[in-house]
Amino acid sequence: MKNIIYTIIAISICLISGRMLYSVIGGLPASLYGMVLYCILLQLGWFNPDKVQQANQWGIKHMGICFIPAAVGIINHFELFQKHGYSIVAIILVTTFILISFVGILVEKYLTTKSKPAADVKDY
Repeated sequence: MKNIIYTIIAISICLISGRMLYSVIGGLPASLYGMVLYCILLQLGWFNPDKVQQANQWGIKHMGICFIPAAVGIINHFELFQKHGYSIVAIILVTTFILISFVGILVEKYLTTKSKPAADVKDY
């Protein structure tokens, strides 16, 4: 029970900090800032991984519950998916391909520029 309370406090601290970051920086959702802070603080050892492990495993095990509202939304608008289902799937596939290709090109350019030797500089 102590570990669950410890985990709730740790996650709450990160979520509140994420909301403060969001009010200053903006851009990304506050919960995303909180998750990044949670991961960083775990890596830095500010939170004991052994104490948060049990509660985190429970959360991961039941994560599917978080996606139920999206599934209900699909069911509520099923006629839209019947009418435009092939178009939606095609758009998802094409945009995924474009995104993966774009990221691959960027990574390839980054790695090739990083591996190039520096130009020889002559002393005059």
